[in-house]
Amino acid sequence: MSHRTEHLPPLTGLRHTWREIRYKESARQILGFVYVFVVTALGQPVFPLAWAGVVLILTGVAFRLWSSGFIVKNDRLATGGPYSLVRHPLYTGNILLLAGFAIVASQLWAALVLAVFLAIFYPAAIDYEDHKLEGLFGDDWRRWAATTPALLPRRLRTSGSGSGQWSIETSMKRNYEPVIAAVLLFCLGILLIK
Repeated sequence: MSHRTEHLPPLTGLRHTWREIRYKESARQILGFVYVFVVTALGQPVFPLAWAGVVLILTGVAFRLWSSGFIVKNDRLATGGPYSLVRHPLYTGNILLLAGFAIVASQLWAALVLAVFLAIFYPAAIDYEDHKLEGLFGDDWRRWAATTPALLPRRLRTSGSGSGQWSIETSMKRNYEPVIAAVLLFCLGILLIK
């Protein structure tokens, strides 16, 4: 059992293996990139529908860039900026940009694969992150989580309260987000010129 599932009841056999895969962060990240690369290779954009997907991709990338400049994983509880809107803004950004790729690709299979991917990996990721952050930050996390939804904001303006300030250094050196954004935008460009 990995540290990501140690708070869950023990399982054995195939159920144990499946749960370990679902909770493994690298599996989610690698499969997310594989999804983008496959959609880029096989997609056939249909305009003007594809422009709606472009808007979602750009919004997701921007939300991830904004979020990655606030988070110092396991060191301090980020509650400012996008973290005043949702507890998991990086996941929100991922969902937006992956949905955008499915729309730009204009392929039904892309949407179906994405729905399965999100259903398999994101509930487990949210469960793990919430459990970990509660363990690290205790009452501070519980107060913040009580008023901050997991993925979908209840409002569109950030609150004036919250800890943290956006930093390009944090975004780049700790989270490598500008590099990830460049790869995603490159894939979008390839998909659009088909």
